[in-house]
Amino acid sequence: MRPLVTALVVAALLVVARPHDADKRVATLAGAQRKALATLTGVYYDGVGGWRACDAPGCPVGDSDWGDDSLTYTLFLAAIDAHDQRAAQSLSALAANAPQYPASCDQPATCMWSDTAEWDAVALADEYQATGDPNALAKAQAAFSYVNRSTVFAGGACPSIPYQKPAGGLNHLKTLETEANAIKAAILLYRDTNDPAYLSSALAGYQAARSYFLDSVVPLYTVYVFDRGQGCRQLRHRFFASVNGDMIWSGVALAQITGQPTYLAQAVATAEAVQRDLSDARGVYADLQAENDIVEPLVEGMDALARRDQQVGLQWLLTNAAAAVSARTHDGSFGRFFDGPPPPSTVTAWQTNGGLSLEIAAASLAPETAVQSPMPWVGARRVPHQLRELPGAIRFAGAGIAVFGTLGERCCESGHATVLVDGRQTFDWSGIWQNKTSLHQSIANTILFAWRWPHAGRHTLMFLPGSTDAKEGSSFLHLTGYQVLRP
Repeated sequence: MRPLVTALVVAALLVVARPHDADKRVATLAGAQRKALATLTGVYYDGVGGWRACDAPGCPVGDSDWGDDSLTYTLFLAAIDAHDQRAAQSLSALAANAPQYPASCDQPATCMWSDTAEWDAVALADEYQATGDPNALAKAQAAFSYVNRSTVFAGGACPSIPYQKPAGGLNHLKTLETEANAIKAAILLYRDTNDPAYLSSALAGYQAARSYFLDSVVPLYTVYVFDRGQGCRQLRHRFFASVNGDMIWSGVALAQITGQPTYLAQAVATAEAVQRDLSDARGVYADLQAENDIVEPLVEGMDALARRDQQVGLQWLLTNAAAAVSARTHDGSFGRFFDGPPPPSTVTAWQTNGGLSLEIAAASLAPETAVQSPMPWVGARRVPHQLRELPGAIRFAGAGIAVFGTLGERCCESGHATVLVDGRQTFDWSGIWQNKTSLHQSIANTILFAWRWPHAGRHTLMFLPGSTDAKEGSSFLHLTGYQVLRP
């Protein structure tokens, strides 16, 4: 084990376990990786080239767009980082089932969304790298070209970034989910083909992303920009894991390709801001975005940094992988909150990809690392608590809290609330976006928010109305109960 890895392993373990824990289970990251691979291939993969959208009976199966693609990315990590020989065969089947995009689409009613095509382009490029299947490469190129050649995504006051929906849709939204994936896809295709046009596209897209999506104060990227033709306005502090992870990954890759260290410095700055600003009080990542955000690209971005001997990437992976071991379900699924209790209800592909990819990536760097798993939430008492009116608050004494409600109670988009932890708004301002469910089904008994502290104390969660906007809609919150972690 490299000295850097050894030092960071010790630091990571200090975050997730206290010396006086006497009843802890001890395992290794290699064991956590094996469990994650078994869950990925046994619970979510259907065996013939598709992904189950959740871990409950009757979940739909697919092979396109960000939920399915996040699991393809995770399987690609298993093939590359974990050297899983069986993964290539499954990736080949997935590539065969993936959609074949037409050259373009100019009739809005029949067009796919721009980010769908770019998510698929990245998945197919990954599949090509793992399998060498020329059909996967051809499909990746077609998916990437589909957005550039379709006039329905162009225009507006900031034409260098495309609309998400054909002709802008009703909300005139431009999302970094399109642009960040387009940058990554272009880099992957450049590596695969040596066509300089792909590199030019990646460089131009990277600059456009920094121009329109980068926050003005911290080196993090918001995910939403509204463009109604008169100007481009950020929906500030919506720091999706997916897009920040893609921008980190692309910065590392562009530094390698161009030899310009600025790209790497920018990637490191974003990663440091993720670690500093998007974690709970114990330094564990807090996924406060809606269920439509996926965390796997952030894992890939941190993995890319770690493999360039950047301390922040390795520290983040080891800290979060060690914490998440105690937050998985009996079937090995992970929810959105690595520092929370295991999810008590249905887990979706959009939720579980982060934890699965995290264990795979961390173990590939430090497989024999001991992870101390005291299962801290075992025995935590559930307190029934109906909270429907905003503002509202929960006051408690303990070292952690998880709050519960129905995800997508008013399915499937509008309705969110602001969250203050001990009087301070979470750095990611989305708080709880309860009604957004990518599965398009209401899921009762879902963890909507979780937070932990290094030591027990008296704390207050305050819930305020969310500011109405064209994407998240108006205010909504309905909590049904909470669990408090006692010391």
